[in-house]
Amino acid sequence: MSLNCKEIDAILNELTLEGTFIQQIVQPTFDSIAFYLYGQGESQTLLVCLAPGACRLHTTRKKIPRNDKPLRFMEFLRSKIKGSRINKAAQIEQERIIKLELSHGEDLFNMYIRLWSNAANIIVTNPLETNEKGEERILDVFFRRPKKNEITDGFYKPEIRQTAGNGKTAPQSNQKTFEVRGFEELENSADLSFNQKVELWYTEHADTLSRASLLQQAEKQFNARSTRLQAAIDKLEAKRKSFLNAEQWKHQGDLLLTYGYLIEKAAGEGKNFIECEDYDTGSTVKIFIDPKKKAQGNAQLFYERYKKAVSGLEELEYDIKASKSELAKLQADYEQLLAEKDPLVIQQKMHKQNTPRQKIEKKHPGLDFTINGWHILVGRTASENDELLRHHVKGQDWWLHARDWPGGYVFIKNQNGKSVPLDILLDAGNLALFYSKGRKDGKGDLYYTQVKHLRRAKNAPKGTVLPSNEKNLSITLDKERLKRIEIQQKEGTLLI
Repeated sequence: MSLNCKEIDAILNELTLEGTFIQQIVQPTFDSIAFYLYGQGESQTLLVCLAPGACRLHTTRKKIPRNDKPLRFMEFLRSKIKGSRINKAAQIEQERIIKLELSHGEDLFNMYIRLWSNAANIIVTNPLETNEKGEERILDVFFRRPKKNEITDGFYKPEIRQTAGNGKTAPQSNQKTFEVRGFEELENSADLSFNQKVELWYTEHADTLSRASLLQQAEKQFNARSTRLQAAIDKLEAKRKSFLNAEQWKHQGDLLLTYGYLIEKAAGEGKNFIECEDYDTGSTVKIFIDPKKKAQGNAQLFYERYKKAVSGLEELEYDIKASKSELAKLQADYEQLLAEKDPLVIQQKMHKQNTPRQKIEKKHPGLDFTINGWHILVGRTASENDELLRHHVKGQDWWLHARDWPGGYVFIKNQNGKSVPLDILLDAGNLALFYSKGRKDGKGDLYYTQVKHLRRAKNAPKGTVLPSNEKNLSITLDKERLKRIEIQQKEGTLLI
């Protein structure tokens, strides 16, 4: 339930807004904003909430959490309204619309705070620019609503709904009567101001933006995400269990080489299996074969299956570890929410968790990684190498390339006053070896130097360079490191 007109008057009567200055503006969530005011020797924080069913304004002593990203309306207010003096503050004819008359030097502004559920808004206008209807030009609004013309450069005049169509006051029977709530359900309410009662009641009892309702939403989200993660972990562990039998594939390959003569006999009889004695256990085993292949070919199939299982087991172990780590972080974040007392902080954290990461459009060829603040570019072909070298790197940037193997160029973008950390160099070195023909060997030497020490080779293929002042770096491909880079890329820490 939002504030009614009489409650808004009660709020304004307790406040000393006229003559105060707007020192700072913070927008903690997508439907609330706070004004830090100072005047007459005291400071106060005015919170305005536009959430449906919880529209209100009141002072607060709680610390307002800052948003990580600059929000449009907040930035507008900071550029135009910050530092303004509130010359007048009043509700317009019991319409739940508060009009603040502001001045900033020679500039005048009107700020209308409309506290209607499902139609709440904050509208800032220039009172000196009006149209023929007497509507003021809109500078910006909290919620942009084109259908209501509540947009920048639209026009606005406060809606007066308490009058009949002929401009006279509507009959008393058509007017609702409102009372100021006493909030008796609050403990020690007699010792609180009305502003304090409003803040405490909405924190504990409002349908939206109350701590209880927010934590109920958080619980649903946590249960859904944790169930999904646990199901993924169970699936990975079941797959790992099947891979733990990898030794049997190798053993069956060995048996096929031992009893190779049985394969030709089975093929002649039209069978796709052989039965032989397992020299380890003494029992008879049945092994399925490809009748078109000889002993070596059939054994190779089992060896490849074994190799794939062993390799897959390593990746599975890392995936399981990463998934369990993500589940533990989810649990820790949820416990932090449960311990948080401020609903604004809870709402902000939940919004951050639910906001998908935006993909950044690439402006260059090849691959793009950002690891712990360091920018790494990877060219995979001669054309990408040449394009990166010509247009996207500078002399102070670092260049890595596999020795004696054709492959991609890897560049680490320079940061002034900082040397490249060893961990970043190893990440870049692994990427350089991975995107070269030396990948199959699993290890190799790289040389690295700054771009300013590269010289283009004349009459050579595109992208060919001759380095000088180079240093050597020996790299053994680290699957765990590459997997970490891949996982972080999927989570948005890295951009590819």
